[in-house]
Amino acid sequence: MTQTSNSTEKMTLAEFEQRLPEFFATGTGSISDDSRLQAFLLENPDAAALVRDFEAIVEAARGMFDDPVEEPSDAVWQNIQSGLKSASIDPETPSEILAAKSTQ
Repeated sequence: MTQTSNSTEKMTLAEFEQRLPEFFATGTGSISDDSRLQAFLLENPDAAALVRDFEAIVEAARGMFDDPVEEPSDAVWQNIQSGLKSASIDPETPSEILAAKSTQ
């Protein structure tokens, strides 16, 4: 990036593409509000749209981890293990026989 005499940054598209991962890594995921990018994003609407898309992806990904899925209880795992130990399924056994065994 080059700085002009009035200390505002002028960024090229190549510099933006190179630094984009850094902006996301060091920011909060909402880089469209970053003062270092305001002028660049105003001058480059395609880059601004890309940033908005990335921000939406980051927000959606964050939402995936907000409500962690609760693991099944130990009792569920014990029932599965017990069922696997007691089940003796012969791959040659017709499904009708297996169905009859399961209703007993």
